[in-house]
Amino acid sequence: MPPKALKELERFYGFDKPIYERYLSWLGVWPREIKHRDFSAPKNAESVEKRVGKKDGKIWKVDVFLKESSPTVYEKDGQLSKIWFSRIDKINEDGTLDLVIFQKEFSGILTGNLGKSYTYLKPVTEVMKPRFKISLFFGLTGIFLSYLVCIPLGIKKALNHGTTFDFGSSVIIFMAYSIPGWALGGVLLVLFGGGSFFDVFPLGGFRSPSEVWDTLTPLQKILDQIHHMILPIIAWSISSFATLTVLMKNSLLENLSQDYVRTAFAKGIRETRVIWYHAMRNSLIPIASGIGHIIGFVIAGSYLIERMFNIDGFGRMAYEAILARDYPITLGFLVIVVIIRLLGNIISDLVLAMVDPRIRFK
Repeated sequence: MPPKALKELERFYGFDKPIYERYLSWLGVWPREIKHRDFSAPKNAESVEKRVGKKDGKIWKVDVFLKESSPTVYEKDGQLSKIWFSRIDKINEDGTLDLVIFQKEFSGILTGNLGKSYTYLKPVTEVMKPRFKISLFFGLTGIFLSYLVCIPLGIKKALNHGTTFDFGSSVIIFMAYSIPGWALGGVLLVLFGGGSFFDVFPLGGFRSPSEVWDTLTPLQKILDQIHHMILPIIAWSISSFATLTVLMKNSLLENLSQDYVRTAFAKGIRETRVIWYHAMRNSLIPIASGIGHIIGFVIAGSYLIERMFNIDGFGRMAYEAILARDYPITLGFLVIVVIIRLLGNIISDLVLAMVDPRIRFK
């Protein structure tokens, strides 16, 4: 690779700066260099005129003075430029200078700017926004359905502990738990995606192609969306399904054996009131304490499942950004996931305070 091309590549990725400066620029507390213009200066030159673009429809030129401790840029009216700055990149053997002129701006995560994607050549937020909506949709739907099914199923298993129903459902649940979500997704596609077996569901995608989607009525759009999301949702939520069910069952069994439950039965309180009013609230405490972790994990997306079902979601975007060394997207993904995890922990604390009477925020 020619030295000039290598230099441009290092500047493009920011590798021509010390690591602390790159980090502070990424945060937005150190000025970032933008709009570089390379040029050369003859030996012993005192100043060089440089064209930097257009301003108000006219050619914009500045003067770079070289006789000071560092190059300074002046506008044509003699005023020190507040927009353009310059520095010496290299002093050649023949005495000529390689210089660069550039602008500065404060832009980083603290200013709401996650940078510009190297792959898509768009701001990171624009690249992330539609993909985050997709993962958010699948994630929240999977969480809602998991809790909607797992909590009643765990209660049913606890109240029928040791029966044929409890044993049979446990076998199915733990078999499902042992299968990774992406592997189950592949099996579901083979079985129901029009392969050698049944042609029931589409092979992938978030919804039908736009040329088909735009022609559908609102009701048809809802049915089409549900049709596309059934298999991904099953693969998405299968890992948390067994955990929530067994956690709910064991928690309720433990509370049913406590002294306060036996005391409630001894007082003649109805069984349904003892279970649903006394034991259930305490049994939900372990479920509530883990809701933040589940939210952070699911919303961040599963790139393997998204790749399996050809869904252009948040996790798949991050995976492809790592392979392409798209650092702004990778670091932006890291920031978003950490924020989601922090918010998830706060949600866990709030939900825990709602279901556990022993916890109060003061």
